[in-house]
Amino acid sequence: MASTPGILTEWPWKSLGTFKHVLLVPFAIKSTYNYLTKDSPEERDFSTFMAFPLLLWRMLHNQIWISLSRYINAKGNNRILDRGLEFDQVDREKNWDDQILFNGIWFYVGIFTIDGAQNLPLWRSDGVLITILLHTTFVEFAYYWLHRALHHHYLYNRYHSHHHSSIVTEPITSVIHPFAEHIAYFVLFATPILTTLFTRTASIASIAGYMTYIDFMNNLGHCNFELVPKSLFSIFPPLKYFMYTPSFHSLHHTQFRTNYSLFMPLYDYLYGTMDKSTDSLYETSLKRGEESAQVVYLTHLTTPESIFHLQVGFAHVSSKPYVSPKWYIMMFMWPLTLWSIMITWIYGRPFVVERHRFNRLNVQTWAIPKYKLQYSLQWQNASINSLVEEAILEAEEKGVKVLSLGLLNQSEELNAYGALYVKRHPELKTKVVDGSSLAVAVILNTIPKPTTQVLLRGKITKVASLVALALCHKGIQVATLREDEYTKLKNFLLNVDSKSNLVLTKSTSYQVWLVGDGLSEEEQLKASKGTVFIPFSQFQPKKLRKDCFYHYTPAMLTPKSLENVHS
Repeated sequence: MASTPGILTEWPWKSLGTFKHVLLVPFAIKSTYNYLTKDSPEERDFSTFMAFPLLLWRMLHNQIWISLSRYINAKGNNRILDRGLEFDQVDREKNWDDQILFNGIWFYVGIFTIDGAQNLPLWRSDGVLITILLHTTFVEFAYYWLHRALHHHYLYNRYHSHHHSSIVTEPITSVIHPFAEHIAYFVLFATPILTTLFTRTASIASIAGYMTYIDFMNNLGHCNFELVPKSLFSIFPPLKYFMYTPSFHSLHHTQFRTNYSLFMPLYDYLYGTMDKSTDSLYETSLKRGEESAQVVYLTHLTTPESIFHLQVGFAHVSSKPYVSPKWYIMMFMWPLTLWSIMITWIYGRPFVVERHRFNRLNVQTWAIPKYKLQYSLQWQNASINSLVEEAILEAEEKGVKVLSLGLLNQSEELNAYGALYVKRHPELKTKVVDGSSLAVAVILNTIPKPTTQVLLRGKITKVASLVALALCHKGIQVATLREDEYTKLKNFLLNVDSKSNLVLTKSTSYQVWLVGDGLSEEEQLKASKGTVFIPFSQFQPKKLRKDCFYHYTPAMLTPKSLENVHS
């Protein structure tokens, strides 16, 4: 929101939420119906039919930029501004598709009301040329002065400050403006399109190509990594006046009073508003290599849809907790889901998904391209171990000091809680840890005080064994219902003086249950009224009892010094 919001700040369909897209449905249905019901090819209006696919292409094009930008920024290659994002920026930019919806509605209005906006040819050279000339002359010039006007304190406080709230830009930052500002931009960018329509020179290529060009350049300028090669300007030096770079526009978001141009820096050169550090920042950003992390957390995918919850997925979805797949992802995104499965299968190696800074430590999260289901299949163990080992060796090569294995990436059956890799590579300088000690501490802190006995039920993992050990040391009785679990824990506590606190029982009347994977619904129903269920596994038990208390999987508060937390 702008610092002092002006009139027409809010979008008119804000109250509709995700249902705002329904506004396009009547137009899309009408154009599709008209195209499919015509008898002869001559009567079918292909250009009107293509309006909706063009809008879908724009959505996909923007999403590709979002994912690419977040992936490269996580790795650190050619990053321009070395700062993190925050949740408020993600929330502020969640409705980046508003401008596509707005443009789409007016496109359809124009198609159905302007004479000559139907039955457009696929290509007309004169229309393409007119579009290029009008953009490079009128649009670029008018935008420069409109942009400077928006930086006047009156308009800036009421409108444009909303856009500049994002210092560290993302591709979608380019379209985050109040409604009134978008009206001005739409009128400006519609000028070449309307001109070609009124002069009967418009074509599908000129309109679709122009909209794609605007989206491409907008995303390019806000992606926060430099990707324009220096060779382009060496081959054709005047190009620096006609094509901006990501570092050029990044300076506008940090300096505010320089680099106002749209896509052509020409007018900043002409009117003396070019930032003096533009060239040096461009050179520095191009030379910036991949960031070296001191600490790496190795995680995994859970379900095919969970990839949209990664930072490289859908920006706003990734900022929400993943409990179950969103209905619209299940219903409409399954083609992308299938593609993501194919890409992860073909890529077949660990990849960077997040970066953080904790005090002076650079921290990265890497993901194994395996899903939760695959961890339960024994024939997948060799493949998973190979990927984990590859990640450890890559971390060693990059000088990572500590690599922490996610819960599913380490178990006794899979790799002896990571000991397998240490034995294979005794010369490792990277310390491989599993985080179990921290998990145990959090679980112990969750148990109500004073508790004198607990029932432990579920698959006996390293975390479960260590929890039992700590409780026995404290003199708290640990009971199990199954003999195999009791035997496994007893063997773990073989040389512990307090192993007598471990008992095998048939009673389910314990008030505190420590539960993991394998807890059955039947066992839950046998618990006493008021029982407290505390999970020691990654996933909490299904809530079947309204008369019992269920803790969420224990977690810790994020320290304020941890930067770039927005997923």
